[in-house]
Amino acid sequence: MYILGISAFYHDSAACLLQHGQILAAAQEERFTRVKHDPSFPASAVQYCLAEAGISPADISAVAFYEKPFLKFERLLETYLAFAPRGFKSFSSAMPVWVKEKLFQKQILVKHLSQTLGNTVNWENRLLFSEHHLSHAASAFYPSPFEDAAILTIDGVGEWTTTSWALGSGSSVSVEKEIHFPHSLGLLYSAFTYYTGFKVNSGEYKVMGLAPYGVPRYANLITDNLLNIADDGSYQIDMTYFDYATGLTMTNEKFHSLFGGLPRSPESVLTQRDMDLAASVQKVTEEVVIRIANNIAQETNKKNLCLAGGVALNCVANGRLVREKVFENIWIQPAAGDAGGALGAALCAWYLHFGMERASSSADTMLGSYLGPSFDDDEILKQLESSGLAYHKLDDEPFIDAVAQALASDQAVGWMQGRMEFGPRALGARSIIANPRSPDMQKKLNLKVKYRESFRPFAPSVLREHVADWFEYDGDSPYMLLVADVAKDKRLQVSNSEDALFGIDKLNVPRSEVPAITHVDYSARIQTVDGVTNSRYRALIAKFYEKTKIPMLVNTSFNVRGEPIVCSPADAIKCFMGTELDMLAIGNFIVYREEQVNVPRSKYDHEYELD
Repeated sequence: MYILGISAFYHDSAACLLQHGQILAAAQEERFTRVKHDPSFPASAVQYCLAEAGISPADISAVAFYEKPFLKFERLLETYLAFAPRGFKSFSSAMPVWVKEKLFQKQILVKHLSQTLGNTVNWENRLLFSEHHLSHAASAFYPSPFEDAAILTIDGVGEWTTTSWALGSGSSVSVEKEIHFPHSLGLLYSAFTYYTGFKVNSGEYKVMGLAPYGVPRYANLITDNLLNIADDGSYQIDMTYFDYATGLTMTNEKFHSLFGGLPRSPESVLTQRDMDLAASVQKVTEEVVIRIANNIAQETNKKNLCLAGGVALNCVANGRLVREKVFENIWIQPAAGDAGGALGAALCAWYLHFGMERASSSADTMLGSYLGPSFDDDEILKQLESSGLAYHKLDDEPFIDAVAQALASDQAVGWMQGRMEFGPRALGARSIIANPRSPDMQKKLNLKVKYRESFRPFAPSVLREHVADWFEYDGDSPYMLLVADVAKDKRLQVSNSEDALFGIDKLNVPRSEVPAITHVDYSARIQTVDGVTNSRYRALIAKFYEKTKIPMLVNTSFNVRGEPIVCSPADAIKCFMGTELDMLAIGNFIVYREEQVNVPRSKYDHEYELD
């Protein structure tokens, strides 16, 4: 039995395909359309999933959508009534769209399925709907290696739910408690994302990365005025400070008065105040997550915790959960946001609708999240030649050695190998990689390759057996969703004057033997690599280790700012030729920057929206 899962119409649309409950393929629509966070029906992702499986539309037994549109409409309508007459402008602009399109989303989905896959199948009879947070919970529990676990999901909002905890056992998932809109930890974080000048539903990770540059001096102001947190982690938000329930912005004049000014203008200079605000909302978010998790652990006596929802991408909070040993084991869905809802909806259909049994297993069944398209050397060669690039094709061992040597020589490499990752993180299939020893690499990659803010940190991909040698952590983190500190014996002594620096001035101070991946608070967002799901990437890191005695690489996503991560060889070549990358390693082909003569650079100015 094949089940197609779909998330769409808000942000990060995606499709996933199951065969007898096993994940065959999954991809976000943005990777094909090149529109970041594309919310449209995932036609290209759906077509990819069927092509990957080699099946026809008639083979699909069910299509599962990740949420229930009528419940979302109910929430929207009741919210406007509750806050009337506030928000009439937002209400009057939203209602025509809902009445025309979203209220009749079942028919819209049937129409899109017919346009994408043909009308030989009665799609209406095969269409199922899950609830938003149930989809998140299913995406977290069923692929995890746990037979039973507690499940925590936190995001902005689904239909009504913003935070839930559930229990997973065998084939069942049951939601136990919920917090409902407008009380939302995710939207609180997004409000500060907006207030500090970043883009909501896109820039939250910038706030997380900015936080270590600041001091949480506003944390008490948040908890005294905006957020009432109970001992069990449940919370209520004072909506008189916010406009997100009914307005067209996140915050209002009362919020601005409390924090002493208007929101920062996007792209303007970051001040110490912005950094302190980021540090403050990060601290409060961690406190809520820890309290909720502690309460769940006490009430359930479970040893295992699964996480999903957009807030589960806050790897700093995840790192605290691990360090404080709230649970013995934690597993986080790598596509924790709405894209992962497509997977969760399909799994809900398989286990909860069709009542299938879950096989006992201690294995993570996400396949490393390598669930997207791959391209063979013939496809790559065709694209290289049509682009007019000079290239070299090497056998496996010389190829790995040449790339490792380039990395050891401080060259930045675009690395495209195998199946594309599902979720927001590049995990060694569509990555830009570099030498972590270089003190200038962070600035080089941010400003000359990614064209993004200089403060943003980079992650290490580290050989699993060496992680404890370099970090204060000894466990698995295959999806780059945990932050841990660099081991004390790998840190560098910082002078008193350097330690006294504020804000972005801290950036240029090397803090460890691997400064390119060490954030200003000595932390790093770790990806462990064991070779089970990506043997080629492991072989490269192992060869780099052989040459340098450093068992890790800098790993960041293969894209420029505002662009989705590359998917195809054409995407990779365009990105390579539009940046100052030194090398492109794609399939078994190597392309050196210095050998490209009379090949025009790709143009990126004004092509992508700022993220």
